[in-house]
This record gives sequence, C-alpha cells and structure tokens, in this order.
Amino acid sequence: MIDGGTFEKNYKNVLSGFRLWPQRAHSSDWVLLPENMGVHLGLDETSFCHEVYTILHNKDGHGGKHTVIAIIKGTKPSEVIEKLMLLPEEMRLRVADITMDLSNSMGAIAKSAFPKAVIIRDCFHVIQRCGEGIEEIRLRLKRESIKEQKKEKAEFRKKLERLAKQRKAYRKTHKRLKGKKRGRKPMRLSARFVPSTLSNEETKVESLTRCRKQMLKSRDKWTNRQEERAKLLFGEYPKLKEAYGIINSLRGIFKGKSLTKDSARTRLHEWYDKVTESTLREIKAVRDTIKTYEDEILNYFISRATNASAESLNSKLKAFRSQLRGVRDIPFFFYRVSLVFG
Repeated sequence: MIDGGTFEKNYKNVLSGFRLWPQRAHSSDWVLLPENMGVHLGLDETSFCHEVYTILHNKDGHGGKHTVIAIIKGTKPSEVIEKLMLLPEEMRLRVADITMDLSNSMGAIAKSAFPKAVIIRDCFHVIQRCGEGIEEIRLRLKRESIKEQKKEKAEFRKKLERLAKQRKAYRKTHKRLKGKKRGRKPMRLSARFVPSTLSNEETKVESLTRCRKQMLKSRDKWTNRQEERAKLLFGEYPKLKEAYGIINSLRGIFKGKSLTKDSARTRLHEWYDKVTESTLREIKAVRDTIKTYEDEILNYFISRATNASAESLNSKLKAFRSQLRGVRDIPFFFYRVSLVFG
C-alpha cells in the first residue's frame, strides 16, 4: 500500500543508483558505453522530447543487453564526432563495418570516427528513396485528376443551367397541360454531380489515393483487389506503370542472392541505362541519388548487412518510452536505457 509518487521518487533517488551514475551530469547531451563496442555497428537517429539524438549500437547485442554504445544529442557531424572520439582508439579501429541510411551527416560521422570500417548504405532506405520518387509521380497524377474532376463538375453545372434556360423559354411559348406529365423527368439545378468511375467503382482520385502504400510494395504482395486497381491505373496512366516497373527492377537486384559486388555493379549500370531511356524526372532524381552513394550501397553485397537492427532498436526505445507515458526526465530515462540496453 505504498503511494505511487513516493515509490517513484525513492526508486529514482535511492534504489536505482541513478545518483551514483558517473554520466549523470552530461547524460542529457551524451552517454557513452565503450564496454559495448563491437566490430559490426549501426548508426541511426531518433527523437526524444522534440530533440533528435544520434544512436550508435552494436549489432551483436541483438537489441538487448550490450547493444547501445552511444546516445548523442543532435546530428551535427562535428558535435557527434567530438563525443565519439572519446571512445578508445583501438576499439574504433577494430570496427569492420557500419550500416546507416542515405544521410550525408551519418557518412561524415562514420568516416571520421571509424576510419577503417566499411560503410554500408542500407538497401531498404534505397528502396524507400525509390518509393519517394513514385510518390511524387502519384501525387502529380492525383492533382491532375482532381483538376479533371473539377472541370467535369463545372461542365455538369453549365449543362444544368443551360437546360434550365431551355425549360424556361419553352414554358413562355407553350401552355402548361393539366394532369400527369409525360416524358422524362427534367434535371434540376439542385441535381447532384456524380463523378465518373472506373470498373472497380472507384473514381480516379480515389484509386490514386488508395494505391499509396500499394506502390511501395512488391507486386507479389498485392491482394486481388490491389491487382485489379493497379491494372486499371496502369491502363489510365502509363507513366505510373513505367515508374513502378523501373523501381521493381531495382528491387530485383537487391533480392539476387547469388550476386557479388561486381556483378551487382554491372546490373546496377544496366538499370541506369533503363532510367536514362525514361522521361520521368522523378526516377532520374532517384538514379542520381543512388549514383552518389553507389559504392557504399554495393557494399551490401559483401556481407548482406542492413540497418534493420537500428530500426528495431528505435522501435524498442519508443515502446519503452510509451510504457513510461512519455519522458519528463531525460537523464533518468537515458540511465534506464543504459541499464536495459547497455
């Protein structure tokens, strides 16, 4: 029958050992756990209390004990590198590889702090960047469809006004007959506009809205309804079909289990040629991004390492934060993170 607030204060100040933690003074800005250093690392950022923190982790920890190596406030390379340099030099030089996303700041941090490590750009972030290119095309087509629908609605309104004028003119020259009216019921000015639909009973705008997540998935993961929607959309918008086909061919390169770095480079250059023949500027922008990080992306085919462990750790940290109903005391939160994941 202990009061919850009293127990919380005593746990923090006495039972947990937080007051004796050597890193308590600077824990809101950075935390280092050099004893967790390994040879296979991951680098990513996440947000706590409206602040972005760079997190370095050891993949051999598998998201449990001895996983977190460093939590540093901000993503500015000079500030993060300054703190990572406090790690023992012999440990930093033993790092074999480090995975990350397509961020320039993460690349600068890895090259300075771990000069002998092989930098691997995460293949899932490459496909995500491709998805952003398709998303730009989808939104452009959706805007065009909305304009067409508005134009169709305006023409429908003009038609109603024209018919109303014709009926008014007809009544002036013809006497109104008593009894039951014959003929088709006239369309009134208050008639509701119904946009044209595709054969799946969706308008073009609705189909382009509902296919957002579908365009980011491989075709073998589509449902029957999604397959039908894609067939109709690809018939209406050949450019969308072309973009999806090009991105899907890139996805096929990363799925190749027998590819080496050299053979993957050949396949990737063939993909470049395919994009060059296209007229889609959004897909060409994706190609230029991949060219910038080409060698680091192709390092994936050496060890098949990805940054999935970083995303998993981020989700665990956010789940831990939600269990605490948010974070009010950042130093104490990072102390508990260091106990659970450090």
